[in-house]
Amino acid sequence: MYIIDSDVLITAKNSYYAFDLCPGFWASLLERHQAERVYSLDRNRMELLQGREDDDLVSWINNLVPDSFFLSTRQGDVATAYTDVMMWAQRNAQYFDAAKAKFATGADGWLVAYAYVYGCVVVTLEESRPESRNQIKLPDVCIQFGVPYENVFTMLRALEVQFN
Repeated sequence: MYIIDSDVLITAKNSYYAFDLCPGFWASLLERHQAERVYSLDRNRMELLQGREDDDLVSWINNLVPDSFFLSTRQGDVATAYTDVMMWAQRNAQYFDAAKAKFATGADGWLVAYAYVYGCVVVTLEESRPESRNQIKLPDVCIQFGVPYENVFTMLRALEVQFN
């Protein structure tokens, strides 16, 4: 099972899989969701809906995406794992306080916690940068907690998605 980071959907909408260029991408996400292979989290939904009301992505979420696409993080085991992720981030002397604060307000920690508890693959466009002090990168947190991650293109190939 794959759980998708907000950056995948935002970048797709703004560039190579824009709704008017590649509607098949968006349809494939919903098809793979119906097959119980692709999801995101309620925390990502909150991030994504911060866009304008006339935004194509917001419209897609509000009109076409079933609520079941966004899994709930309100489960005991996930909350416990999230606490572990946050404690690791806050205690990690490598990162500046601003990086820790930004990480604490986003959905990335929840993605890692959920994937850790349920054995999911995190899908992100971020790349590992273990030397970074200014930003806690999602892949680096995944590595720390033994959570598999990959990019959207690897996921699409694994799911045998083809755009005709």
